[in-house]
Amino acid sequence: MHARILLAAAALALLTPGPAPAQEGPAARYAEHCAACHGGDRLGAIGPALLPENLGRMKLADTVRLIAQGRPATQMPGFAGTLGEAEIAALAAHILAPPAQEPSWTDTDMAASHVVHTPPSALVARPVHTADPLNLFTVVEAGDHHVTILDGDRFEPLARFPSRFALHGGVKYSPDGRFAYFASRDGWVSVYDLYGLVQVAEIRAGINTRNIAVSADGRFVAVGNTLPRTLVLLDARDLTPLRTIPVVTPRGGARVSAVYAAPPRQSFILALKDVPEIWEIPTGAAADGKEPFAVRRIELDEPLDDFFFDPPYANLIGASRDGGKGQVVDLTAGRKIAEVELPGMPHLGSGISWMLDGRRVMATPHLKGAAVSVIDMTDWRTVKRIDTLGPGFFMRSHETTPYAWTDASLSPRRDTIEILDKRTLEIVRTLTPWPGKTASHVEFTRDGRHALVSVWEDDGALVVYDTASFEEVKRLPMRKPVGKYNVFNKIRYSEGTSH
Repeated sequence: MHARILLAAAALALLTPGPAPAQEGPAARYAEHCAACHGGDRLGAIGPALLPENLGRMKLADTVRLIAQGRPATQMPGFAGTLGEAEIAALAAHILAPPAQEPSWTDTDMAASHVVHTPPSALVARPVHTADPLNLFTVVEAGDHHVTILDGDRFEPLARFPSRFALHGGVKYSPDGRFAYFASRDGWVSVYDLYGLVQVAEIRAGINTRNIAVSADGRFVAVGNTLPRTLVLLDARDLTPLRTIPVVTPRGGARVSAVYAAPPRQSFILALKDVPEIWEIPTGAAADGKEPFAVRRIELDEPLDDFFFDPPYANLIGASRDGGKGQVVDLTAGRKIAEVELPGMPHLGSGISWMLDGRRVMATPHLKGAAVSVIDMTDWRTVKRIDTLGPGFFMRSHETTPYAWTDASLSPRRDTIEILDKRTLEIVRTLTPWPGKTASHVEFTRDGRHALVSVWEDDGALVVYDTASFEEVKRLPMRKPVGKYNVFNKIRYSEGTSH
């Protein structure tokens, strides 16, 4: 891992304390205290970008508190003894305000950021460890911005290394499971070799990145950006930039809200946040050099924020975060074919599917509803809306178990995990991994015999359960393990995990 990554650590990190200039505005204070690490344009340097898009849902009060008190486990100092309350409040408002001119990130900027840490010729031929390469977990620890590579048989760490600030939880893998790909909110994309346990390369592909996807043949990485409004295609071997596609429609530019690979279709599918369209970008012919990357546009009734695919990737089910209905899109025909009742802001990216009485169903938790919706994927009717203890973010299962696990992490019952019987559609068990602390994001081992639950706190843990008895098997202390991803389940596109 490149040494400078060790310094990129906090949401408002690496501000250098010093005497405040008298009678000067927040822009001047930013220039004195922040610009050296976060860039004069707020795009980031050794510290992360300080733009509204990169700070997520951070409120003014939270920003004021971080500037005043600093942040533990980072090099972010507190400024309460350096700046007055009004000065801190003005600086916080300045950071949260959009810049006068929308910043850009050019191909030249991207190329200048590209670093190859381990050339492909220097990669090992076989794993340097004895763990099953397909039963590894990549665990994103947001508490101190690290990643742990976990042996899924022994539940022991093989490696732990610092990451870029604010990694997106959705780690992706090469089709053979050897390489792990990460994306940060700040647009940094990196590739890590799970055989040699070394970082291969990294590049900053945008200013604010939504997520990434790896093509079915393992040759391309697609980077969906909200700032600038682009889709960037990288060479999966060393992240060399191949093409930047401006996300522009007849209605204007648009941010990418999600991008996924569709393996049976040999394409990338992306949803646009600002216009009612999805795009499909085929990769097969482009990979053979027969034609350039083309864009196929599918117009919809309303923009989609996230989506779910049926197993053959014939249909896409998408919903907007502020809508109560989902749209079913036939990807071959290129049009909407049905609507789905999904009130309560479904989290479709966390949906799962299974066979019930000879018909395939999908299920999704809701971010603003204490329920799980089960939808028949033949006629798109609601089979059942199952009451839960509270709104949740993640739902997971595995082909070998009759149970699905869902959290209530967005509610007062955030410390619980509920177990749903996929045969009866009834809640049959409730687990409390750590009373009073948030339990979230379940992921299964390769064989489905164990489930790993995150205790989503800075002094948190991974709690390993037996999926037949629901008994705790092991507990590993970790720093806010926001997500963990099993190699086998991800590359085989398990019906019980996110893709």
